[in-house]
Amino acid sequence: MTGTEPTLADATRGRILFGGDYNPEQWPEEAWQDDVRLMKDARVNSVTLGVFSWARLEPEPGAREFGWLDRLMDLLHAHGIGVVLATPTSSPPPWMGRLHPDTLPRDADGRTEWWGGRQHFSHSSATYRRYAAAITEDLAARYGGHPALTMWHINNEYCTFDYGDEAAAAFRRWLRERYGTLDALNSAWGTAFWSQGYDTWDGILPPRHAHYLKNPGQVLDFRRFTSDMLLECYTAERDIVRRHSPHLPVTTNFMPLWAGQDGWRWAEEEDVVSVDLYPDPRDPLGAQRGALVQDLTRSQARGPWMLMEQAAGPVNWRGVNHPKPRGLNRLWSFQAVARGADAVCYFQWRQSRQGAEKFHSGMVGHAGEEGRTFQEVKRLGEELARLRGQVAGSRITADVALLHDWHSWWAGDHEGRLSTLVDLPEVLTAWHRALWEAHLTTDFAQPERDLSGYRLVVAPQLYLLTDAAVTNLLAYVRGGGTLVCGFLTGVADEDDRIRPGGMDARLRELFGIRTLHEWWPLEAGETVACEGFHGTLWSEEIEPEPGAAETVPYRGGELDGLPAVLHRGRAWYLSTLPEPEALRSLLTGIADGAGVRPVLDGLPTGVEAVRRGELLFLLNHGREPVTVQVPGTHRDLLGGTDVTDAVTLGRYGVAVLRS
Repeated sequence: MTGTEPTLADATRGRILFGGDYNPEQWPEEAWQDDVRLMKDARVNSVTLGVFSWARLEPEPGAREFGWLDRLMDLLHAHGIGVVLATPTSSPPPWMGRLHPDTLPRDADGRTEWWGGRQHFSHSSATYRRYAAAITEDLAARYGGHPALTMWHINNEYCTFDYGDEAAAAFRRWLRERYGTLDALNSAWGTAFWSQGYDTWDGILPPRHAHYLKNPGQVLDFRRFTSDMLLECYTAERDIVRRHSPHLPVTTNFMPLWAGQDGWRWAEEEDVVSVDLYPDPRDPLGAQRGALVQDLTRSQARGPWMLMEQAAGPVNWRGVNHPKPRGLNRLWSFQAVARGADAVCYFQWRQSRQGAEKFHSGMVGHAGEEGRTFQEVKRLGEELARLRGQVAGSRITADVALLHDWHSWWAGDHEGRLSTLVDLPEVLTAWHRALWEAHLTTDFAQPERDLSGYRLVVAPQLYLLTDAAVTNLLAYVRGGGTLVCGFLTGVADEDDRIRPGGMDARLRELFGIRTLHEWWPLEAGETVACEGFHGTLWSEEIEPEPGAAETVPYRGGELDGLPAVLHRGRAWYLSTLPEPEALRSLLTGIADGAGVRPVLDGLPTGVEAVRRGELLFLLNHGREPVTVQVPGTHRDLLGGTDVTDAVTLGRYGVAVLRS
């Protein structure tokens, strides 16, 4: 982005956007007036239209049915409700696949993914892209100047992989642009192994079903290619709507910590970074997993972001779909605001009576306006309205950065790795949990970006590190920063080529490692004794430089006396994953030594504190009331009262305090 594009602030105008996906085509038109009445009652100020409306807008090739959308846009505007208008391109009409089979994706086994669901499009299909551009062009031309329109939403949850012939041709073009010559490609992919050398570009295919393990370089590049092809689809539609309404921001919604897109690169192409977030209400770490996604999304946005979708109650795609207990929807919504969200929205407004998601909750559930779900939504809308002018646009300052890179994730996830139990999202979750429970506000960062603004940088696992990233980490430590890295960091270069010694030599020197002899993955449930704690998931046979590093040793077993943790100056290396309490204690101590302090001292168990701008958010994730000590006198913006030195939070209680 150039920095001159519109932002989320152009849509919020000092408010927190509140609403959700509105799918009125599922209902008779006479229901629209009742919808608007209930929206006004719930203080809804924004709805997303058109996400799955392609068949309604274009019932046959080239036809346009805009009358219903004209009436709806006018109706919403008349009642002061803004519209985030979506391009409907995530779910093509059945006629497209029937008339143009080339628009349908194929999986790695060559099977066609047919219409009847959604996301059934080939990102590389010229025919699909032509139809997508045409409907986007006509939508933008017709509604780009409509007074109800506040933002554009492109497609929905980009997540389509395609291994078909048109994608194969596009993959070859992508590879030629990346490598230039077959010699360079053969070197990057290590095709000398298993006699895989290519003598012609036409011989290269996507990593389709293979007899045995696939080439990891090929798989890595196919993931990069897929992210880039989907991004091309997004930017093509984005550029069309920008041409018609350059004053309006454009977004598309990420899925939380999803492997299919390079989230750092995608975020640079969005005016507004938005995410869909559905923690499991029964998950004891649900709040922390939500906080992780919120921190990551805020970091991608480099400021305020949009919660595009959440559930007011149960979802429909888990094995068992539990509702949210009373108060949890409110709590998690305010958690998102505390961590930078300037929009709190849902899928969807009214719960569907038919279709695949009829058991997925809505803001208005099957129980109607008297149901608990809608009554809680009303309360939330009223409370968010009280924050107008108080929070939107404000920022969060963090002293800690947690490093994450999609390319490293892709490379480390190859099927031929040492342990399938090592799952990067769970490793990230463990480290983020330790910082979250220590009440240390955390940004995410890409390992090549400037890190000098952080006192502490942690890298739970960066299997693949480019030379530029390694240089950046070394410069950060030389500049006075404190770095903590987890196991399997710095193992491979950008082509997934194992670095000599099993870890980049510069990192070994930084941590005081003379030789990394062997990796020792652990079985499920197995632990390894260390001095003062137990390690899980992984261990390593490391010989340190004599006298060059302080260590915490393993105790017993094959690794007895060897270092589980190395500490050299301001650089730390953990060759195992300590159990949760031990990891929290270790990182808290390191953070304290780096000058990083929690938001508020002495917080009760289960209470989260986040400072956003001039406001202090207190969130009780427990079912029992708690009292939080907050020195001084503050105004509780939700309760409208002054509090001095202490705040009592009820079950799932929230306070938003201003000094």
